Amino acid sequence: MQDTVDMADDPEYEEEEPSFSDPEDFLDDIDDEELLGDILREKPQEADGIDSVVVVDNVPQVGPERLEKLKNVIHKIFSKFGKITNEFYPEADGMTKGYIFLEYAAPTQALEAVKNADGYKLDKQHTFRVNVFTDFDKYMNISDEWETPEKQPFKDFGNMRHWIEDPDCRDQYSVIYESGERTAIFSNDAKEPITVEERARWTETYVRWSPKGTYLATFHQRGIALWGGEKFKQIQRFSHQGVSLIDFSPCERYVVTFSPLMDTKEDPQAIIIWDILTGQKKRGFHCESSAHWPIFKWSHDGKFFARMTQDTLSIYETPSMGLLDKKSLKISGIKDFSWSPGDNIIAFWVPEDKDIPARVTLMQLPSRQEIRVRNLFNVVDCKLHWQRNGDYLCVKVDRTPKGTQGVVTNFEIFRMREKQVPVDVVEMKESIIAFAWEPNGSKFAVLHGESPRISASFYHVKNNGKIELIKMFDKQQANSIFWSPQGQFMVLAGLRSMNGALAFVDTSDCTMMNIAEHYMASDVEWDPTGRYVVTSVSWWSHKVDNAYWLWTFQGRLLQKNNKDRFCQLLWRPRPATLLSAEQIKMIKKDLKKYSKIFEQKDRLSQSKASKELVDKRRAMMEEYRHYREMAVQTYQEQRSLRLELRGGVDTDELDSNVDDWEEETIEFFINEEIIPLGDL
Repeated sequence: MQDTVDMADDPEYEEEEPSFSDPEDFLDDIDDEELLGDILREKPQEADGIDSVVVVDNVPQVGPERLEKLKNVIHKIFSKFGKITNEFYPEADGMTKGYIFLEYAAPTQALEAVKNADGYKLDKQHTFRVNVFTDFDKYMNISDEWETPEKQPFKDFGNMRHWIEDPDCRDQYSVIYESGERTAIFSNDAKEPITVEERARWTETYVRWSPKGTYLATFHQRGIALWGGEKFKQIQRFSHQGVSLIDFSPCERYVVTFSPLMDTKEDPQAIIIWDILTGQKKRGFHCESSAHWPIFKWSHDGKFFARMTQDTLSIYETPSMGLLDKKSLKISGIKDFSWSPGDNIIAFWVPEDKDIPARVTLMQLPSRQEIRVRNLFNVVDCKLHWQRNGDYLCVKVDRTPKGTQGVVTNFEIFRMREKQVPVDVVEMKESIIAFAWEPNGSKFAVLHGESPRISASFYHVKNNGKIELIKMFDKQQANSIFWSPQGQFMVLAGLRSMNGALAFVDTSDCTMMNIAEHYMASDVEWDPTGRYVVTSVSWWSHKVDNAYWLWTFQGRLLQKNNKDRFCQLLWRPRPATLLSAEQIKMIKKDLKKYSKIFEQKDRLSQSKASKELVDKRRAMMEEYRHYREMAVQTYQEQRSLRLELRGGVDTDELDSNVDDWEEETIEFFINEEIIPLGDL
């Protein structure tokens, strides 16, 4: 430090300052866009304000006495899309001309007005046509000459449903492990899983399959990516900063993403609906809370989607993404709603209000016709449970009957396929733990009671208008019901706090096929065919014993797959079968014939392992023979070199006359021991 000070004080020591000037012949070829592109993009743009103006046509023509009333109606309709800063009603001969100009505070609000109000039916004679004012310039400047659109290159992603063509009908599943660092896709096999694809940091949080299994969605800080095809190439990506939740439409045409970071008052970005094929944003929505995801619920065919807000049920239609009939349903006090999985029918319930009873309503869409209304009394809460085909709806009603303090549960069973939708009631006085419909049948299962006296009851909805209790198992260690996707078989599971108790049940005769345990199991997942079921302990819920076990539907354990910090397993869904009901019936009739073919294939697969071992050994022997031939050839080539190194002595022939040798035997005396006979 002292040396440094001395040098600075020395008058002869002068530190040379670096020059930052460009040479005289230097040419600056960097433009402002390259140097300051990100800053220039934020520079306020000059605008004349007309991009915030909309033109509304087909407005009623009125005189001065009705003008104020018309303005109030227009303001009420169009102020929903943003703040109106200016309005102009052209007049001629004391009457309005039938079109008006509205100016919004921001261009995004004007676009929202066009999107939602265009086609709005004011009355029988007047249907609004709404356009942004700048559209007039665009349409006026269209060339009269036809220009052929540029041909877009075709992107071949391969066979998007290749896994269904597997000759052994093996299903696939995704696995996330190493606390999310690695993601793998496996083909299921009874012996051991077969790796299809494995990548590091494929997703930042978790993955989701689309409803028909076509796409695998991965999550990233900047958005969502969809993968598919034989090699899982990237099919599409959607930029949505901070995305945390997604949902697919049942038809796989649209995907909905949610981000808590993106919402602004002028431009709704919290929820975005995207077109999967084009990657285009279809519409954005505000979102106050994502506590009940999905916010939007889809109809079974993807033609409609709906959301519930306070006293309002908003139903939108695709592909326009606009409100059905341009208006929402006003339903005072609506608590919950759910679409039928088989028809465009929506069910919703409303609680009691003073002297008005609670009610469950079934509404047909798009006609909005109420096909059934059920009044309920002394209601505490309701839950809507649809059977997978939409044949039945169960409304679980928690009630407090007059004169009692406890809660009684009624299961109101709506028979959707019968005239006037009759309703049957099953009453249970014990607390309900779980309820689940058989996917392809008319049975349902209920877990009820208090631990350790939990019972599992099985009911059958008969055609004669009765609901029959088939069987009840008492003293069950279970808190969840998992039906096979094909029905008949189920797993009663005691997850997490119940230490992973498992009961495999055949509901055709209500027999327990097996009772087992997967300690601290957190999840149960059936494969799409109903042949296999997986139980797992996720690292997200439990930090030790992370693994997934594969079972048959009968409860026979096939595999224990331990993965370091295993997180998630999801089976790849299958699309709906192309077989008709009659073809499926014929297959079931001839099942014994097909069983022989499958049994023969199973035996071949068992012997296949030994065949593979024999083939492997033969290949190793062939490799050895090839190596030996090469070694002998090299040995012969080096003969002259060996003779030279050893002075002409052919050491290769030293043991060539073995047959002329004489054998001599030499004996050595080692030891002698004398043992008296008397001692024996």
